[in-house]
Amino acid sequence: MVSVTRAVFGDLPLGAGTVEKFQLQSDLLKVDIISWGCTITALEVKDRQGRASDVVLGFAELEGYFQKQPYFGAVVGRVANRIAKGTFTLDGKEYKLPINNGPNSLHGGVRGFDKVLWTPQVLSNGVQFSRVSPDGEEGYPGELKVWVTYTLDGGELVVNYRAQASQTTPVNLTNHSYFNLAGQGSPNIYDHEVTIEADAFLPVDETLIPTGEVAPVRGTAFDLRKPVELGKHLQEFHLGGFDHNFCLKRSKEKHFCARVHHAGSGRVLEVYTTQPGVQFYTGNFLDGTLKGKSGAVYPKHSGFCLETQNWPDAVNQASHCIFCISRIFKFHKGKSWRISGNPHSS
Repeated sequence: MVSVTRAVFGDLPLGAGTVEKFQLQSDLLKVDIISWGCTITALEVKDRQGRASDVVLGFAELEGYFQKQPYFGAVVGRVANRIAKGTFTLDGKEYKLPINNGPNSLHGGVRGFDKVLWTPQVLSNGVQFSRVSPDGEEGYPGELKVWVTYTLDGGELVVNYRAQASQTTPVNLTNHSYFNLAGQGSPNIYDHEVTIEADAFLPVDETLIPTGEVAPVRGTAFDLRKPVELGKHLQEFHLGGFDHNFCLKRSKEKHFCARVHHAGSGRVLEVYTTQPGVQFYTGNFLDGTLKGKSGAVYPKHSGFCLETQNWPDAVNQASHCIFCISRIFKFHKGKSWRISGNPHSS
């Protein structure tokens, strides 16, 4: 049995609208989602002793999401990840995008999908958000209708993304939740054990744009096919963290992508997807200056993201765009919970 409750989360400045919070709850988990950016603001799951903790980073008040912050819990688009130099050519026409990350355009631009109010519709076991991205928004061509649906079925939280374009346009949607399985506000993720089912990864340049090489993980720090304890692994390979795309097998069927285990709590997170890549990010740019829920601060490496998506800068390095994406977050009571994704690309 799933309950769905609806409440006011806050008001936008200058009477621009009201942001609502939707809480989906089953016996296995509780998740809060707001209509500003389709943002997951809280996700509670039990540990092996049956004690529930919120395991996503974020803010208790709406004002926290208005400040400069690293996309906590939000849906990002029109194109997630980086587009080199904020430019791409489509059907012989060059498009220029806002530059908001070094020399590149990141996560849809200055005012991406994370920074807009979506229209909600309550479902029997979840909530659907929709919006129309007008032609030319943040420099992208064509009108884009977008639907993001969160539904809960027992221990399974499903996030489904769908988009319809009026003309050819790049689309790459994902959710940017930061997780700490020890509980949000815990100082780091070094005791998390990580597995990613990928035989290759994309090396990047100094601005985090893929170089064009698809490199095998074997014999490198990026071989996460067997579980590694994150802190020890970063130390062993002298890495400052991960912010890389791991290349997954291409399949229209949902398949295993990644697993994170926190031994201290017994919580386990798994990701499933049909997307060709997952961006593993270890919160390298968190610096402790943001004040989160319950007075928590978020220093470097205090949360991680597993963003199933198309390969970064694909519009400049490949010939396909993403138009229809779905993703599943699945949880199991007590000792383990499961995040699964099922994006579809075309």
